[in-house]
Amino acid sequence: MNGGICPTCSCSLVRLGIDFSSAPLETHDGTEYRFCCGGCAETFRANPAAYLAEIADWVVCPVCLGEKPRAMTVATERNGAEVRLCRCPGCLREFQRRPDELLARLGG
Repeated sequence: MNGGICPTCSCSLVRLGIDFSSAPLETHDGTEYRFCCGGCAETFRANPAAYLAEIADWVVCPVCLGEKPRAMTVATERNGAEVRLCRCPGCLREFQRRPDELLARLGG
């Protein structure tokens, strides 16, 4: 699900308060994608490859829920997996304090 980013508008579903289980769903090349609204799902159908290419390197910071290109993030590790955060030192401190809770809200 690419960290909970709507493939069409690149907004964080969590930041928008959208429950993943009720978010519109589309499947492309065997992968399921969730959208912030039916309009974004419909728009995606017209050219999924183009929309997926636009967000290919985008991530959602699990702390502030900001949507960022990977180049504008920093990496940390949790249970052997890389986690990307925005560059804010406050986000890193908060992530270190409660990583499991913050990752859970992104579905990871």
